[in-house]
Amino acid sequence: MASDLSSLLNSSRALNSHLSRPDLPSVNLSLDQIEAQSRRLVSRQPGASSDADRANYLLAQAHVDAPALANSIAHLNTSSTFSPLQPLQDTDVSGYLRHAHEQNLISTIEEGRRETQEHFYRLLEERSHKDWEAKKRRVFEELGGRATSDSKALAEMKKSFHGKAALAASTGPSLTLQMQSKMMAYDRAISELNAARLRGTSCPIIHLLMQAAASLNSEPSSQQILQNFHVLAKITSEPPALPPVEHAGAHILNAPLFERKYARVYLGDSDSREAAALRIQIAKGSREALEDQFWDIIERTIQSRPMEARLGGDPSVANKIRAFLLMRYYKNGQWEDRIELVAGQPLWAKLYYLVRTGHAQEALDEALKSQQAIEHREDSFMNHFRSWVESPERRLPKPHRDHLQTVYNAHMLHSASADPFKLALYKLMGKLEPSRRTVSQVTMTTEDWLWFQLAMVDEEEEGGLRGLTEVLLSYGERHFDGTKKGVWPGVLLMCGQFERSVAALWEHPETEIEAVHLAIALAYHGLLRVPSRAETSDISPLTLSPLSPPALSLPMLIWRYVRQFVKMDAKEALQYVYCVCLSADQGDGVGRENVETAWELVRRIIVLAHSGPAWEELVGGFRPDGTRFSGIIEQGATLLHLQNTAQYNEQILIRAARDSEENDRIPEAIKLYNLAGDYGTVISCLAQALGNTLAQPAGESDKGKIIERTAVEILRHYERTNRAVGKDRDAAVRLLRIREALNAKSSGRFDVVLEIMESTDLIPLDGDVAKITRKAEDFKDLHDALQRNLQVYLPLTMEALAAVHQSIKNSATAETTRQMTLTTLRKKSRSLMVFGGILKYRMSPDVYSYLARLDVEIAL
Repeated sequence: MASDLSSLLNSSRALNSHLSRPDLPSVNLSLDQIEAQSRRLVSRQPGASSDADRANYLLAQAHVDAPALANSIAHLNTSSTFSPLQPLQDTDVSGYLRHAHEQNLISTIEEGRRETQEHFYRLLEERSHKDWEAKKRRVFEELGGRATSDSKALAEMKKSFHGKAALAASTGPSLTLQMQSKMMAYDRAISELNAARLRGTSCPIIHLLMQAAASLNSEPSSQQILQNFHVLAKITSEPPALPPVEHAGAHILNAPLFERKYARVYLGDSDSREAAALRIQIAKGSREALEDQFWDIIERTIQSRPMEARLGGDPSVANKIRAFLLMRYYKNGQWEDRIELVAGQPLWAKLYYLVRTGHAQEALDEALKSQQAIEHREDSFMNHFRSWVESPERRLPKPHRDHLQTVYNAHMLHSASADPFKLALYKLMGKLEPSRRTVSQVTMTTEDWLWFQLAMVDEEEEGGLRGLTEVLLSYGERHFDGTKKGVWPGVLLMCGQFERSVAALWEHPETEIEAVHLAIALAYHGLLRVPSRAETSDISPLTLSPLSPPALSLPMLIWRYVRQFVKMDAKEALQYVYCVCLSADQGDGVGRENVETAWELVRRIIVLAHSGPAWEELVGGFRPDGTRFSGIIEQGATLLHLQNTAQYNEQILIRAARDSEENDRIPEAIKLYNLAGDYGTVISCLAQALGNTLAQPAGESDKGKIIERTAVEILRHYERTNRAVGKDRDAAVRLLRIREALNAKSSGRFDVVLEIMESTDLIPLDGDVAKITRKAEDFKDLHDALQRNLQVYLPLTMEALAAVHQSIKNSATAETTRQMTLTTLRKKSRSLMVFGGILKYRMSPDVYSYLARLDVEIAL
């Protein structure tokens, strides 16, 4: 039957072989496909089309048998997908186990893939949310959304610092009353820090910040912040107070050097022996801080429930631990399950809590008191425990650790009744199973768990502190902040991730202030890495790179903080900017960039600060007798790494003066140029400013009056000291005289106006045509400010002539005298018109027409 059908198919194909055209594709379809095509053609009738039909048609053109594939999928049996390829006999145990093992691997891989995917999308969502929040805050600030921002300040910032996005686009804490009180508590510590730096002495900055945080007990996060500062104090070994200074220079001998103490090691090779020693110190300091914290908890618990504690008259450490254990683990006349009693007391728990609170020597003393009972149960424990306590690094030799491992595996690892505190002591002494990070009933709280991890860290094994850091970072903030808010920055701090810790604090508005001050304390001790300007992001102060350790932009953080109050308290803002230069010793040019950024921030403060006595206190000024006094910035020049007066003048005063000019703050710019000794620029700037105030209708505004007063003071001083002699000074004097004439016109004293204008010698009024022509030719050599104001002082003079003419004409003076005066006025008027006619191209037609009309009135 099959051969008959095949022959029939071949003969049917031969019927139209002579009609084949090479430009047409051949059709090779099965009967099912032909039927499907037929149904598809029918379905093309109105109301019968579908996307599935069109898809099948396109697939058929590509020689894809879609109906056959659909049929195969419909009849697919997935029940045997994970069945063994070869059937297993009932007695084939090894085959069954192998197959079960393979299925476990497949399930584990699939579960891991699913968890990884979910983790990826969760992190992506969190990162997107954080980026969006940061960008939103930037947009709100640029639009003036902050409580302390205003459109004028934003306009000044944009105009003066356009293009410097990493520092200009910034956010910071809102200035609520609560925030202001917190800022004031902390800024005193920064002022003391800079005062100590100026003296060349060390400063216990961390303890000063702890005092500030302690004064804010009403803050919900104050306890966690206090703990963070305490951790850093332990890491850096900073004492709470410095040795007393008995004579000048005694600080050199008595006080330890704090500033940048750890910078060389921290910023250097992370694989060096010094870097490993620093990591050991970080872990040890963090562990000690957790021990102090737990001991404080124990004492407060005992004090709060003295009857239950039954402390008695023995205030020793061991007795307090006994009382605490009684309160926690003794209920209804019996000890909790798995608490093993040795010599009638929970000795293992007591020894563990003594070690946990930092009293290892007291723990050894307690163990020696019960040595016989301990050796009866654990014959080798005492020797190992004594060696471990007396070891400076709390590390046993490998043979001892191997023996502990054997005992641990044989008697405790799989025992359901083993005392958890004995198990924890064995793990600590032998650093056993570091990857198993929890001990039931022992690591109950986050702090207990962290202390245990830090106590288990060994720089020679399992990656040391860096290995622990990788584990903690893999857990992430969500893991630690589930039970208590604000723990994550402290976790990062304790494992040496200082930059990440500051960034984590900065992400939350309620801890932004603490983030700034923690960063300053870290930078002071040399434990903060700052990125280069090219690596700094304009969104986040934290820079993460797979090729280098994390870095934090201290300049960005400080500017975002101080810009909120720079106008109100520029002096305090300056104290924070001084701290930018703490990283001046960082290599690869980063330190130099920080110094230059600090100079830039100082100039910003000068431009943004309000003018007045406080502003002069900031930059300096001149006394009434002409002597100069220095400002706060110059007094702290060494903190800004300004080597001499010339560098201070060039980098701070002159460049700040230019920025002030760009922001149309001319009086301040003039004063800054004057302070820098750039007298020529002072006079040039004065001339331009006076010219601008004359040309503008608002010339008599407060700003114009300030410029006028400044010009009078400076010109009087320069004439007395014979400074800046030349064209610019002459122009400034003449412009001031024109201003006097305008003021006289406002009060109706036109005779004074005419007298002043004649004294300026700007307009020839004697009728000599040759002199008038020469004066007009010399006009182009006048100062630009005088040329621009021609159509100000020409009409002013003509108005004075017309007013005086009218006054004389209507006066009762003698006729002869009156006619002589009127003739003189007409002569001056004609002279002015001739002069104006030559310079007609310099004026608008309306001004010249006005002059002509007045001249006609005078001529009548």
